[in-house]
Amino acid sequence: MTQFRGSMVALVTPFCNGRVDIPRLKGLVDWHVRQGTDGLVPCGTTGESATLSHEEHEQVIEVVIQAARGRIPVIPGTGSNNTDEAIRLTRHAERAGADAALLIAPYYNRPTQEGLYRHFKAVAEASRLPLILYNIASRTGVNIEPETFARLAALKTIAGVKEASGSLEQMARIKALCGDRFALIAGDDALTLPVLAIGGTGVISVVANILPKPVAQLVKAFERGRMAEARKLHYHLLAITKAMFLETNPIPVKTAMGLMGLLEPELRLPLCPMSPANQEKLVAMLRQYHLLKQGRR
Repeated sequence: MTQFRGSMVALVTPFCNGRVDIPRLKGLVDWHVRQGTDGLVPCGTTGESATLSHEEHEQVIEVVIQAARGRIPVIPGTGSNNTDEAIRLTRHAERAGADAALLIAPYYNRPTQEGLYRHFKAVAEASRLPLILYNIASRTGVNIEPETFARLAALKTIAGVKEASGSLEQMARIKALCGDRFALIAGDDALTLPVLAIGGTGVISVVANILPKPVAQLVKAFERGRMAEARKLHYHLLAITKAMFLETNPIPVKTAMGLMGLLEPELRLPLCPMSPANQEKLVAMLRQYHLLKQGRR
């Protein structure tokens, strides 16, 4: 589980004129390594994976792995609501040199718990990569129940879960049923510290796209028993965390990164630019955190 600890960033996908901005993507990887990020998670929800073509999806994974150069783990999203497609994407990530893969629960078709088990089991049997499951019923329409996690945790390559149900009670049940071999990873920035307190190993973070160092420091402070420091960082990050969800993720975080000069804040439809009112709120928050690039409003 050592590669599933700490602050793992749910990496955005930078675009420029409708194409993946490869130089910016490489630059973000280097920046995260310098800032102390513990892992890179490209091609997830924050990376706008739903709008990437298969060719772009594979390209982003390959570029991030090559740019990381083994300095920190790369855990690309390879999930799908089509089991055969999830297998294909996961096998590609394995060939490309990924350290693990993140698999979201199949969305839209809303499988039963038995269907979820069979889906993830099929992917696990098709690849040797460690698999992190991703539970976020607000996007997928289906919750992976703790008892299903217990069945899945018995499979050799299923190594943990990014848990974004928002329910600490459910997360505690998963931890109790699955044991220490199974990594419990926070999927909500606001719950990083509470998840660590019940046995979690880290976070897959949206906020780390703009504040990588404090997010990594929070987890490290907890791991080293410096609880006062961890709590201070937790409360320091709460306001900016809320701002990252003023509108649908990743609209606010990409807008913020544009204002910080980290990338062009280009989104793909059906995502669109922030409303002026919400952008004003975001600008005020970035100013409060001293994140606005000089010359930006």
